[in-house]
Amino acid sequence: MESEDTKKIQGMKTDLNLLLECLKYQIDNPFLQKEALVTIHSICQQNSNAVVYFREIGGLMFVKNLGKSSEHSMVKEAALYTLGTIAEQNVYCQQTLCTSELFEDLILFLSNNDSNTNLKRVSVYVILVLVSNNRTGQTLVRETGCIKVLLQLFRILLSKYELNLSDKNVFDSYQLWSSVCSTLCVCVNNPQNDENQMLCCSLFPHANDWLINCVKPEIIRPICSFIGLTLANNTYVQKYFISVGGLDVLSQVLVQLESDSHKTLSSAKLAVVVIKTVDACIADNPTFGEVLAKYHIVSKLLALLLHESLDSEEKFSIILTLGHCTEACEENQYEFFKNCGLPLMIQTLTESQNEELNKAATFVLYNCKKITEKLSLSLREYSFDENEAEKLEDINMKEKNIEEYWKKAKEILQRIEQLEAEGNEEKIQREKYKDVSSVNINTQNTWKHLHADSSGGGLKVEDEKDKSQSRKLQSFKSQGVMSKACTNDDQMKTLLKSANPVNACYRKSEQNETLWKANSTRSQNFHEGTTSGKSCFVSQSSDCVFKHPNPIVKNRRQHLPVGDPFTLCSDIINKEVINFLSADSCSKMFKYRCSGCIAVGKSLNSRNFSKLLHSCLYQCDRHKVIVEAEDRYKSELRKSLICNKKILLTPRRRQLRRKSVDLAHKYHKLTKCKYAAPLLEEDLSVFSLNSSNTEP
Repeated sequence: MESEDTKKIQGMKTDLNLLLECLKYQIDNPFLQKEALVTIHSICQQNSNAVVYFREIGGLMFVKNLGKSSEHSMVKEAALYTLGTIAEQNVYCQQTLCTSELFEDLILFLSNNDSNTNLKRVSVYVILVLVSNNRTGQTLVRETGCIKVLLQLFRILLSKYELNLSDKNVFDSYQLWSSVCSTLCVCVNNPQNDENQMLCCSLFPHANDWLINCVKPEIIRPICSFIGLTLANNTYVQKYFISVGGLDVLSQVLVQLESDSHKTLSSAKLAVVVIKTVDACIADNPTFGEVLAKYHIVSKLLALLLHESLDSEEKFSIILTLGHCTEACEENQYEFFKNCGLPLMIQTLTESQNEELNKAATFVLYNCKKITEKLSLSLREYSFDENEAEKLEDINMKEKNIEEYWKKAKEILQRIEQLEAEGNEEKIQREKYKDVSSVNINTQNTWKHLHADSSGGGLKVEDEKDKSQSRKLQSFKSQGVMSKACTNDDQMKTLLKSANPVNACYRKSEQNETLWKANSTRSQNFHEGTTSGKSCFVSQSSDCVFKHPNPIVKNRRQHLPVGDPFTLCSDIINKEVINFLSADSCSKMFKYRCSGCIAVGKSLNSRNFSKLLHSCLYQCDRHKVIVEAEDRYKSELRKSLICNKKILLTPRRRQLRRKSVDLAHKYHKLTKCKYAAPLLEEDLSVFSLNSSNTEP
């Protein structure tokens, strides 16, 4: 493969060297020079490496000089076309050719009456390539006066409004005029050039005349592109365009194309091109939308939006223009509402999966929010002209049909505002609890301390109260009382603090006055919340216990005194409940947690984890299945051991069995010797004594 690529590159270099030699030594033969230039153009167009090599061997500058010095028009055309192709393929070649000298030569070709149309068109093509994406080229085209020549060609090339493209001369002139439009678009945009925009705005009156007198795609598309790019992001040029009646002309053309769109699909597509130009004119200054109200453009846009031949991108352009029309003009807002734009936007918002399209529709609904509020309060007090009073009866009839759509629109807007408010609230809560970290304490140790310290103080009674209270809470939850009792996070936190079992036990012990005051304040706040009418959950007494399952316990910065387990557990439970509520904003109800789920990060094994699961009263489905499977396995294992009559020996019994085996061996040996009787009696007595002391 490498050898083949090397051969191709070497062959390409050989061909370029031979073609360049042909150009140098065949000066008297323009046909051979033209063929050589066309071949060079073909090679460079297919291979970017060929462009670099051709520049390195000096071919680029030679072709440039050949196009300037040759007396034959066909050689000039071929040379300029080759230069344009090379500059388009390679940026370095573009910068090399971008000189004032070349622009002056191109001006001579365009200004010379003896130059044919093809030579002028190729010259315009070279200008376009040199200026495209090149600020230096935009500056040179202005400083050398080349842009003025292009503006003049724009004015004089097409003299008759009746465009007959079947005529060859007219068609050639139109091709040159279209190339001039494209080159002017590149001169003012990409990158944007304000100075060139100021120069090109002098063509607006001439462009308006063409738009009015020749509503054809061949004229409207290039002119709208030129106007739109010249207007873009330039308030001064936009004001000048409106002052010369440009926006009125575009409105008239749009009205005509919208009426024709019911007959031909191409008119709808062409209307979208005009709509984009209108949007470029009013996007930076929405007050210009008042001009469009005279021609009822909003109703035309809504009609085009229903056209089936338009794709989502074209509909997006229409809706975006609707948004700019209704942004600062109440007349357009009123027309939008009157022509059933509200249900159409709601339908677009609910049915479309395009995110950009939905944003544009939301933008339109937000703009019309004020006018719809005015109309919902009093339609009869709102009018724009003298004839509006006569139309109010029809509006009232339409209002009945639109009322349901308006309610849906209000719901959508309220939902959007609610989502934004919830997002902001979540951000505030995350920032608020960002620096608060959890306490990393073993949950089992915490509950062990609780059981150990409360064993002498009637913990069994508290457990019974815990169970009864949990059953009460579950019954309250099933009746939907809890959802009404805690309407916000503050009430939830207050309820938890007042119902904490640790606080209840500690109030009975009365060991710390400070904690007694804090708990009294919490219970007082809770009773104030219940008397306000928003809560129907009544705490029966200070002994009312809310039994919270094992909480998630993580690291905590503040060190609590170890000697006071009740204070320690109280702060742990309260802090974890608050963190749980702040982290899970969707769940406002109390939830029991499985100890197996929250015992993550502890040193667990098969023994203590099984014990932990069996001691948990609120197992999740996953751990409940694990416990049941383990119990079934142990039960089957016991049954199999009993059936096979396998006896599990304790260490003591194993020791005795070994001794009996040893005695048997000794007996076998001693029977062979004559002194076996005394020793045998001694060993047997020891064995009988040991066996009598063991358990059966």
